[in-house]
Amino acid sequence: MLNTATTPADRLLIERAEDIVTLTLNQPDTRNAITDAAMVEALVSACETIQADDTVRCVIITGAGKGFSSGGNVKHMRDKAGLFGGAPAQLRENYRRGIQRVTRAVFGLDVPTIAAVNGPAYGAGCDLALMCDMRICAETAVFAENFVKVGIIPGDGGAWLLPRAVGRARAAEMAFTGEPIDAATALEWGLVSRVVPQDRLLEEARTLAARVAANPPQALRMTKRLMREGETGSLDGVLELSAAYQALCHHTRDHEEAVAAILEKRSPSFSGR
Repeated sequence: MLNTATTPADRLLIERAEDIVTLTLNQPDTRNAITDAAMVEALVSACETIQADDTVRCVIITGAGKGFSSGGNVKHMRDKAGLFGGAPAQLRENYRRGIQRVTRAVFGLDVPTIAAVNGPAYGAGCDLALMCDMRICAETAVFAENFVKVGIIPGDGGAWLLPRAVGRARAAEMAFTGEPIDAATALEWGLVSRVVPQDRLLEEARTLAARVAANPPQALRMTKRLMREGETGSLDGVLELSAAYQALCHHTRDHEEAVAAILEKRSPSFSGR
């Protein structure tokens, strides 16, 4: 069972409150860059633990300090260090074994996720927010798909994630100009679902997480998986999978509890079984 913890050097803070886990990127000196090997390992490890823990019902990802995440470590790019070092063939493997593992781990979580964007989210930091199911942000948040500004491309799957959030034309505008958009624009474009005052961001994120976590966890995870399949699969395929998942749901104790609670006009109590 996942409990409150820290990773080596406290790069990632892990806090659990009942069924909700909060992951806080904790490297404000690098504006919470996520391309360093230690941060990659911390995020992937946390996600693997969460995925295996059936008692977790929702996850919040946020950043320490004034920024959410700057994405890539620009000093490492300059020095061709870490992820950015080696010949082309080695660099390809660095990306596959590095930041792309974060994409697969976060996006692949069956547990619903919320990005609480507390400040600038640039490059891979913007894409980290896009890996989450829901995004809320502070009024100070800024989003930029700014890879072209440093002469590279989205190496973490941003070209797949961004158009699904804001549409092809707006994604192209963000990716081709590399220019940031503010919180109000992010709301207008559908990149986030709400903008809140900075001092209420985590409170709002936790409130939303509690609303999610109030529902049967197995049904939540299966609903999320169906939505993921719906992004790339056919209607017939999703209907077939829906029928299979529904058969499973109808035989859970939580389904029986939900029906009983409605008929008895009381609040349900779900066990995850």
